[in-house]
Amino acid sequence: MKIITASGEKSIFSKEKVANSLRRSGAGEPVIQDILKTLGKELHENMTTKEIYKRAYKLLKSQDGLTASRYKLKRAIFELGPTGFPFEKFIGAIMKHMGYEVEVGKIVHGACVTHEIDVMAIKEGKKNLMECKFHSEQGRNCNVKIPLYIHSRFEDVKNYHRLNGGDDTTFHEGWVVTNTRFTEDALAYSRCMNLKLLSWDYPKGNSLKERIDHLGLYPITVSGLLSQREKQFLLSRDIVLCRELIDDNFLLDQLEISASRKKRILFEMRELCDPHKKSHE
Repeated sequence: MKIITASGEKSIFSKEKVANSLRRSGAGEPVIQDILKTLGKELHENMTTKEIYKRAYKLLKSQDGLTASRYKLKRAIFELGPTGFPFEKFIGAIMKHMGYEVEVGKIVHGACVTHEIDVMAIKEGKKNLMECKFHSEQGRNCNVKIPLYIHSRFEDVKNYHRLNGGDDTTFHEGWVVTNTRFTEDALAYSRCMNLKLLSWDYPKGNSLKERIDHLGLYPITVSGLLSQREKQFLLSRDIVLCRELIDDNFLLDQLEISASRKKRILFEMRELCDPHKKSHE
């Protein structure tokens, strides 16, 4: 059976890929087989991967809401849009929990122009300048133009400090971070210029999804208990992470959420923040 991928290409449907994504979310084998059986009956030629995912998510949510929230991680990051600023905050939070001092939206001087740095992450006096390229839908990958542009900005900042008697070595690395993927040319250029890249599945073993799993830093948009309106309200109050909502749960009272529902939401948040729980798509 041929299906349509996010990039618009045709591909052979793989039950194993669906099973593995469900398995990584923590779904049990009986649940996985039940979902695959239902999907098998509903699958049709040229069905999109997005349609397949939405159906699998709905079936999983009907049986295990918490596991469904973990399964939703990739889509939940897309829901952080449309401005991209919550994504910058999200990346800043990940770096902070990895032991970095973090500033979001920092203005710095370059030799030619000033630059607004999405995330500046500092550890042991070394400054990492991170540019976050957020995409609100799958299939839009970062091509070589992005690392070319970021590398030139990084060099401009270093040149300013060199020309003004500063220590340009304090600017340790330039980073490009995206919630989708990089093209092969982008990867090749970045390796050549010593730019650090972080994407949904790169670098292997320390990718964005693996860092989120390891640290238990899920965005609030994964929640299956909060409505879209409630999520947007929380994002507008700079609540991006589930653990931030645990700390500032009085905001749920402002949304006039009942005590019993608030209890369920906070239970979900705490479970998602447990880094020993496995995740997702």
